[in-house]
Amino acid sequence: MTAAAFRALHHGRPAGGPLVLAGPWDAGSARAFADAGFPALATPSAAVAASLGLADGDVPAAEMFAAVARVVRAVDVPVSADLEDGYGLPPRELVERALATGVVGCNLEDTDRRTGRLRNPREQAERLAAVRAEAGDALFLNARIDSFLHGASDEDARERARLYAMAGADCVYPITAPEEALAGIAEASGIPVNALAAPDDSAVRRLGALGAGRITFGKGMYVRAMAAAGEMAAGLRSA
Repeated sequence: MTAAAFRALHHGRPAGGPLVLAGPWDAGSARAFADAGFPALATPSAAVAASLGLADGDVPAAEMFAAVARVVRAVDVPVSADLEDGYGLPPRELVERALATGVVGCNLEDTDRRTGRLRNPREQAERLAAVRAEAGDALFLNARIDSFLHGASDEDARERARLYAMAGADCVYPITAPEEALAGIAEASGIPVNALAAPDDSAVRRLGALGAGRITFGKGMYVRAMAAAGEMAAGLRSA
């Protein structure tokens, strides 16, 4: 599937029926989620990092791109990748390396991993515009908004959403946004809003009704899977 087809999955959806994307961390989990019927997948950096025995944010760019490529090769559905803040790569190199993995989309966040601070929204918009210029229509660009992680205001999140949409983002992702803020962010941006949810159907239904056009789970599916593995192991150990 091309980025255009992946982009189309986000539009024309019924009210309250968001696009739900499972979050694989390796080839095996990707196959399991694709076999379950998910139309597309979105790798979470935190889950990929955990699967490699690292903390979120500590995976070198080369290892993240390699992990994403393994996921893409394992499935026939489109894959979008969480590329954190872009690893400090120039826009052209970032786009080239992302496309080389086979992904059709990516997340880019506005926290500067080197300083731990929010980037200036206009500077981040300029970077997103540069990535869009390099990628053309070949990448679905999901602009993560970290306002709520840093204690910034709803107004800050809405302004970032507006600027990032103007810069060419296809979707905005106000991670950890209060549920009541989603509709305002959607109105400010005019593009789909990606909400972070717990991996259960009640959360998906609730957030869809509140205006989320896309649902992802961050590290949640990995955590649930590891808990299930631990329970199985404990049962076998005590048998």
